[in-house]
Amino acid sequence: MAKSAEDARKELDHEFRQFREAFGRVLTAVSDVDKATALDDVFGLLSVLEEVVNDVRTGGVFGSGAKGHREAREDYLRLTSGTH
Repeated sequence: MAKSAEDARKELDHEFRQFREAFGRVLTAVSDVDKATALDDVFGLLSVLEEVVNDVRTGGVFGSGAKGHREAREDYLRLTSGTH
């Protein structure tokens, strides 16, 4: 059964909510780097930030991350553009 535009929009909204929740982890990691002093391990903090950004982007081991949003967005746009 083909997916309707309404179903595609629900999936897009769901994926976006998941992304926004995960993005909070990025903001926390950025904040940790921002608050760093000369005595902090800036290299380590940046490594953590890089790992968190990668995890949010790809979804890590079990999720779809921003990739899921990208796919849901493409689905929705395809269904609503009139070009099937």
